[in-house]
Amino acid sequence: MSAVDGERRDETWEEFRELVNMKPADLEQWLGTEESRSAGQHKDGGESTGHASGRRIVDILRAGRRDLSDEDYAHMRKVVGYIRRHLAQRPSGDVRDTRWRHSLMNWGHDPLDD
Repeated sequence: MSAVDGERRDETWEEFRELVNMKPADLEQWLGTEESRSAGQHKDGGESTGHASGRRIVDILRAGRRDLSDEDYAHMRKVVGYIRRHLAQRPSGDVRDTRWRHSLMNWGHDPLDD
């Protein structure tokens, strides 16, 4: 791994850990709820992209930084991008029980914990 690759991984890790503010057990528990399963875009009536991402985020958080693959880092960059874009679209008012919040939580970020 080159120094640039190492720096990019460090940056990705820091951004991911800053934006993914749910603990693995909390995210896993959330993913088991009906609200979680109904949020996001579903392909052919199956699991939403965000819900599948949440399961992968739990694995990444539990794996430990040394055991992460290039594919894990690519997914982490995808998560960072999604969370940033979604936060920029925050609706007005109370977001506690909104699909907007539920979708973010599927990606490991609870905006009420900011």
